Amino acid sequence: MAVRACGLIIYRRLQSTPSSKVTDGIEYLLLQTSYGTHHWTPPKGHVDPGEDDLQTAFRETQEEAGLQASQLTLIEGYKKELHYPVRGKPKTVIYWLAEMKDCNTEIKLSEEHQAFQWLKLEDACKFAEYEDMQATLKEAHQFLCSKD
Repeated sequence: MAVRACGLIIYRRLQSTPSSKVTDGIEYLLLQTSYGTHHWTPPKGHVDPGEDDLQTAFRETQEEAGLQASQLTLIEGYKKELHYPVRGKPKTVIYWLAEMKDCNTEIKLSEEHQAFQWLKLEDACKFAEYEDMQATLKEAHQFLCSKD
């Protein structure tokens, strides 16, 4: 049985100047783990018994970043499933895309993370060391660009 985890790729739009493209002002939230290699990742975590995947994504976001579902807008039409081995066991991670309603909302980390950053796509990809996470961020960004 593959380990299953779910999370949200959270972004905010900064106030754009009239001359800039809408997507120039997009920043993604990454959290730095306080364990292991201290890698950077969107909020995510394991599915609890009786939960559906999206409930898990919202619960984990609340636990890890202090963000309530009511502070986010889930973006219709985007869902990404990643598959990779962790310590020799298969893992499935599902991400949805969500926008902060207020880009100044405070992030409150749990003990699982030691830092957070709001990052433009290019920097977010540098922080997210794993290729599939980089590809997912780029894909999410393209999705947002195509909506505008």
